[in-house]
Amino acid sequence: MNQQVFRFAPSPNGLLHLGHAYSALLNDRMARESGGRFLVRIEDTDETRCKPEFTAMIFEDLEWLGLRWEQPVRIQSEHFDDYVANLMALWSVGALYPCFCSRKIAAAHALQSFDPDGQPHYGGTCRALPRELAEKRISDGAVHGWRLNMARLGDQEASVWGDAVIAKRHVGSSYHIAVVTDDALQKVTHIVRGKDMEAATSMHKVLQRLLELPTPNYTHHPLITDESGQKLSKSLKSTALRHLRNGGVTPADIRRRLGFD
Repeated sequence: MNQQVFRFAPSPNGLLHLGHAYSALLNDRMARESGGRFLVRIEDTDETRCKPEFTAMIFEDLEWLGLRWEQPVRIQSEHFDDYVANLMALWSVGALYPCFCSRKIAAAHALQSFDPDGQPHYGGTCRALPRELAEKRISDGAVHGWRLNMARLGDQEASVWGDAVIAKRHVGSSYHIAVVTDDALQKVTHIVRGKDMEAATSMHKVLQRLLELPTPNYTHHPLITDESGQKLSKSLKSTALRHLRNGGVTPADIRRRLGFD
């Protein structure tokens, strides 16, 4: 029987809060109970928002909680070549197409339907662009991203995302292509993450099928909420672990509060 592999993969665009602690502790416990492996991965493809100082603080917070993980840690920003290789594989089979639209143009031609994140579906301006013309624009240096050609793929479950962005303009990747690439390369067998990521699983399974990658076992745990019932979030500046620590809270307190005592 193959060894089970779990991972905790935060983005260094802010400080870890209790929701992150719960997910990390849960993955670690499931790995230990199964006799498996626990990995930490840093998902920093969005280099405009992700900062090295946050990466350092992530490691400090996880160590403070008493967690230990395998080395070396995979840092996504060091592996864009892997993601580009898979993008080109998808382009070669017609599963995606280059999109030259700016955010303003895409918004002006958006449909009146929305994806699970609340973003309007792309109107398909670049979908019908002949491949030869698209290739010429790329060779001429035109700035472009990449979108899934969902209509061509015919996947009913993933179609709720519309022609989702698989690589952003000026970046060369996106969360979706990077995460399925990394999970395959790191031989991750079990993905345990919050319910807020459940909708994205359909898109990840599509990418895994197209790239002939293994599909891990997915589990989506309940979210940790604040007193008002709202999920904890970096964007809402939910109380960070290090702020709790500075206030005298101990790792044992955190574990008891989250049900890991």
